[in-house]
Amino acid sequence: MRFPLFVDAVSRRSGLSTAQSATIARAVLQTMVERMTGDSSGDPAGHLPDELDGYLAGPGPDDGRPAVPGPAQFLRQVGERAGVDEATARAGAGAVFATLREAVTVEEFHEMVARLPRDFDGMTQPIPRPPYDG
Repeated sequence: MRFPLFVDAVSRRSGLSTAQSATIARAVLQTMVERMTGDSSGDPAGHLPDELDGYLAGPGPDDGRPAVPGPAQFLRQVGERAGVDEATARAGAGAVFATLREAVTVEEFHEMVARLPRDFDGMTQPIPRPPYDG
């Protein structure tokens, strides 16, 4: 999956514009990598399809920002990075995690999620889709 297709999927899931979805996807991926624990040899960029791993580049954990201790702070940092409010950051983050779930294998997704703190479990669950009316 190429980044434009990833962004399109995030946009469809979140209802956000393509440009805003791209900005949020990058912010979520960067913040997620900063928050991961464990063996760095299991770099999540290695699990991301095609050019998605390139969007993990940029300021890392040593950029002077404090560590992101929980989901609320994670969303706050995503919002700051993307220049959006908390509700938009929440919708975008949920869409990014749901798209990641489909973009990599089940095992790779579980490996990435296992490196996040336990209190992130709710953020990585699938987004319920509205029932089909037709």
